[in-house]
Amino acid sequence: MRGVPINVTLLFSVNQYLAAANAFMRGIERRIEAGLKPDVCSVASIFISRWDVAVAGKAPEVLNDRLGIAIAKRIYKAYLGLLSSRRWMRAYNAGARPQRALWASTGTKDPKASDILYVKALAAPFTVNTMPEGTLQALAEHGEVGATMPPDGGNPEEELARFAEQNIIVEALWNQLQDEGAKSFVNSWNDLMDLISSKSAVIERAS
Repeated sequence: MRGVPINVTLLFSVNQYLAAANAFMRGIERRIEAGLKPDVCSVASIFISRWDVAVAGKAPEVLNDRLGIAIAKRIYKAYLGLLSSRRWMRAYNAGARPQRALWASTGTKDPKASDILYVKALAAPFTVNTMPEGTLQALAEHGEVGATMPPDGGNPEEELARFAEQNIIVEALWNQLQDEGAKSFVNSWNDLMDLISSKSAVIERAS
């Protein structure tokens, strides 16, 4: 409502994405009702590789490094569904910008997999990929993106069903991943604040 650009981060599931997207839409609609400019930037950051790390060794090798991509395809379908909805078109006609889907955690963790695995699989219109520097360099050196993701996400439900057959229930896993990610972010923030405090103390003593 206040027009502040927001990165809604640590999203792991289509439910979490849709909650973030609907909150963004409510804010935009309130700005339109209030006569304010609706062109507020936002991204919804969906984490990918952590899915595959979480289930490593728990499914047949043929399913290695495929869960995160399947989740992303499911979310992409929901994302394009929202962008084609009448609700969004009304906001778009009033001057709103879309909240972009952002693929995060797209560096390959599996040493046996392609170093641009997630870049190629997740190439899609209207998305952002915040790949690590090493992945970006690998893409520049030998990467060919190829075909983009289909609007319906391809075959995510079929793929996810294969994981369910291995007793990997993504509905139970996404909250765990979000909780673990939040704790990691908090720890990193506290480490940064401690470093700033220690450096500030050194400067004060020297002055």
